[in-house]
Amino acid sequence: MKREMKSDIVIIGGSLGGVAGALSAAKSGKKVILTEDTHWIGGQLTNQAVPPDEHMWIEQFGCTESYRELRNRIRAYYKNNFPVTEEARKNKRLNPGNGWVGKLCHEPRAALAVLTEMLAPYVHSGKVLILTRYKAVEAETSGDSILSVKVRSLDNGDECILVGSYFLDATECGDLLPLTNTEYVTGSESQKQTGELHALPGEADPLDMQAVTWCFAMDHIEGEDFTISKPKDYDFWRSYKADFWPTKLLDWAIVNPPTLTKRDMTLFPPDSRSSLWGYRQIVDKNNFLPGTFDSSVTLVNWPQNDYWLGPIFDVSEEEAKKHIEGAKQLSLSLMYWMQTEAPRADGKQGYPGLRLRGDITGTDHRLAMQPYIREARRIKAEFTVLEQHVGYEMREGRKAEEFKDSIGVGAYRIDLHPSTAGRTYVDIPSLPFQIPLGSLIPQRVNNLLAACKNIGTTHITNGCYRLHPVEWNVGEAAGYAAAYCMNNNISPKELRNDSKHLESYQKLLVKEGFELQWPDVSYEK
Repeated sequence: MKREMKSDIVIIGGSLGGVAGALSAAKSGKKVILTEDTHWIGGQLTNQAVPPDEHMWIEQFGCTESYRELRNRIRAYYKNNFPVTEEARKNKRLNPGNGWVGKLCHEPRAALAVLTEMLAPYVHSGKVLILTRYKAVEAETSGDSILSVKVRSLDNGDECILVGSYFLDATECGDLLPLTNTEYVTGSESQKQTGELHALPGEADPLDMQAVTWCFAMDHIEGEDFTISKPKDYDFWRSYKADFWPTKLLDWAIVNPPTLTKRDMTLFPPDSRSSLWGYRQIVDKNNFLPGTFDSSVTLVNWPQNDYWLGPIFDVSEEEAKKHIEGAKQLSLSLMYWMQTEAPRADGKQGYPGLRLRGDITGTDHRLAMQPYIREARRIKAEFTVLEQHVGYEMREGRKAEEFKDSIGVGAYRIDLHPSTAGRTYVDIPSLPFQIPLGSLIPQRVNNLLAACKNIGTTHITNGCYRLHPVEWNVGEAAGYAAAYCMNNNISPKELRNDSKHLESYQKLLVKEGFELQWPDVSYEK
């Protein structure tokens, strides 16, 4: 069955950026169709199960007003729906999981509920239509414009032709770019291409990409046995050791990313910075009245389940499936190793009381719905952010480059995980930065905007532009930009390059709660 559906703005990909884009476009009075491959909207925050990675000032400033609303609503979700302790209820900065990776560690289902609530007025009024389990498979173009995108149901094969004035690519891998023949790059650029200090010294490698990680949630019930069946690839992963890794991958020892030295970790206790359990703990049972949770819950997105044996896009379908399954097998093997063989502080082996919580991630296979994807196809943009613009070392102590077309701010280290070319971490300091509008605009295609991790960055700068607050900011700004261009009958390039329109658009963003520049902050690398 095939049908045609029309809207003002079509957003392919229900990632965090896609949701933010749908919200801003709908707030602007536009009709939106939002598609998502999985059952859940929300991308890395929900179907990839990664709690927010944020900068040190996030509680005070450095994000959009709607992103702050998202954070506040997640805290309220727990206080309004759970029997939290009195101390937790009074805590304005409640961290439901008390994980030490960030100030707001929570379950993916809580984020899904809040995102659904935020979109509800526009869904109920008919301004936003969400199509879950629909994947883009084809596009029709004319010259430098996109006319429509065909999406197919992953459940029953039904197809829809989606027609719009503007299209936002908010997919995790930049899937709309090859379908629309939009020029893009992948992988690692060379130093001679970009002049970046930490780019590849030799030739560029389009298939040299960051590891993906198939995350999972687990709790621990002492005295019980929840040991899973031995994964089919366990013997491979049990003996696997990368040249740049200090031990076998399935071990408590890891690489410390900034120094590349060996770091010995433990599973427990949760109050120690050497504890992997406490790292991304998403439920701290002590925040809730006794009996609410049998155990605290942690989210496993660790060095031990980073998968770097090959890329999952821009290779053959067979090759992509092999690596997607490989990532799944690695995570299952890590779980089985922890349950059966992992050294314990008491001298025993294995924690059979560890339990996979597929109910938390919404899957029968009990891992997240899809792997955590750090790096996508990136548009050849009107402006590309380089290490020279934001890297601490290359800026020689100065502030990050100021962009006159700023649409927001962000801050995160240039954090690159081991790569599919067998390279170790690149983890170096960056400076609090701005997000330029030019990085969302393709060089050629007129009615497409990047709205996720597919903006004009390099392999290096993607490392600091890829996390939750920045992706949300990018998607939200893209939604407002598409609506502004429609209202004023101009293209995104004209929006960026006409000073009057740019100023008017930036004033709109500020009115809607965007921060376009950083206050003076004390930054230590």
